[in-house]
Amino acid sequence: MPFVPSAPHAVARLRAARLARSSKPFRARGGIQGERCAGCRLVPSHCMCALRPSLTTRCGMCLLMADIEPLKPSNTGWLVADVVVDTFAFGWARTETDPALLDLLADPQWQPWVVFPGEYGPAQRVVHTLPGQHGTGSDTKRPLFILLDATWAEARKMFRKSPYLDRFPVLSLEPSHLSRYLLRRSRRDDHFCTSEVAALCLEMAGEGRAGATLERYLDVYTHHYLRAKQQLPVERGGLAYELWQALGAAS
Repeated sequence: MPFVPSAPHAVARLRAARLARSSKPFRARGGIQGERCAGCRLVPSHCMCALRPSLTTRCGMCLLMADIEPLKPSNTGWLVADVVVDTFAFGWARTETDPALLDLLADPQWQPWVVFPGEYGPAQRVVHTLPGQHGTGSDTKRPLFILLDATWAEARKMFRKSPYLDRFPVLSLEPSHLSRYLLRRSRRDDHFCTSEVAALCLEMAGEGRAGATLERYLDVYTHHYLRAKQQLPVERGGLAYELWQALGAAS
């Protein structure tokens, strides 16, 4: 299960491109200070690169990321790209669209689904389940889940002002539990962080092992992040690690 990456994934590449355009260094507010590992964005003493899983799934993830999301250490789209091999990441702008994104959405191997609360989409586009056995859709097309990786206010704007998404169905999730994400908080209890949404999509599409892996990976990352912020060592015998190890033993 442990995996040491030999090349940066889609979010890491997007982060590098965003940093290259910056006129001044990015300073995360209220988080960990000082040197960070390039592979996991944590301070070296709390690095968790050796735990990184990488799973091949039938599903793909397409992250549309608000301008500074790739730079935030608390961003969990990075974790999605760690776990799901077929993860694509693009910066979002109202006035221009990356041609590579349009090419991806037009690729006939994929069936794109815009993952967003149904209350914000036209009723005729909104669905709550995926077609086909175990949610895998047709025999020829693979599900491509489009996740709007941003603050809630930014995500709503992205949803309204991305006309190239209008032709795709809106997948509205109905989770049976509340978010466990602790690094940033939403004003609404029914909001989930990006990696939680991705895990729900994987489970819906019959990729239960990948979904569970992503859930536990978020728990471990959160533990490392908060312990580093508090200047405390990682508790490798704590609950997050127990659940992570149990998942590995069961797989």
